[in-house]
Amino acid sequence: MSEGLLTEIDHVAIAVVDLEAAIAWYQEVFGATVAHRERVESDGVEEALLAVADSYIQLLTPIREDSPVAKYLANRGEGLHHVGYRVADCGAALQAVKDAGGRVIDEAPRPGSRGTTVAFIHPKTSFGTLIELVQE
Repeated sequence: MSEGLLTEIDHVAIAVVDLEAAIAWYQEVFGATVAHRERVESDGVEEALLAVADSYIQLLTPIREDSPVAKYLANRGEGLHHVGYRVADCGAALQAVKDAGGRVIDEAPRPGSRGTTVAFIHPKTSFGTLIELVQE
């Protein structure tokens, strides 16, 4: 049996209206600490990554009204936004989705937060879940 393209879960992303309140809640309730924080201008979000073992909870809030996360919050409210899977080769994993006839949001891998390379797979391809491929 060959190795799969997904190597582990990188993060579970949660869209929130108030990033500071969400961070404070995770700190107070679970003792979580922020491992990384970044504004990703290209995606119109600010994120806080809370370490959980070798993975993260990614809290996302929009920094402009036209960002995908702002649209998500307006339509669905706060909650689970996407799941990020680590891959050894983002381009190869993205091509595997395309070769299988899947819909993608990113036609090619692009820079992500914390120096990663990422690509998103459309939720209509992946049973209603937005998937982010993450190459460290």
